[in-house]
Amino acid sequence: QVQLVESGGGLVQAGGSLRLSCIASRSLFSINAVAWYRQAPGKQRELIASIVQTGHTSYSDSVKGRFTISRDTAKNTVYLQMNNLKPEDTAVYYCNTVTDLTSWGRGTQVTVSI
Repeated sequence: QVQLVESGGGLVQAGGSLRLSCIASRSLFSINAVAWYRQAPGKQRELIASIVQTGHTSYSDSVKGRFTISRDTAKNTVYLQMNNLKPEDTAVYYCNTVTDLTSWGRGTQVTVSI
């Protein structure tokens, strides 16, 4: 089974940027889709961005136009570039597959201050 490890979170001011990384334990070509999820305190986990094997990307309305998901297949890594961050983006961010959500990593905390 594929292992996905996210990193890159931190504390930033509103309007700032962060880039999260998700390193896979095997080739991204062997994974149908990789996605970024987030969970804010007291709220349900939500899917915010995904990328499939063809490179096609999708975004939730809450991050569309501000976040960009991309990949570096040579490094088995998926990225999430987050721009114009807002306090409501504060959450724990996770990367995972789309079809198999039985296992989750520790996530990486993103905190956006006013």
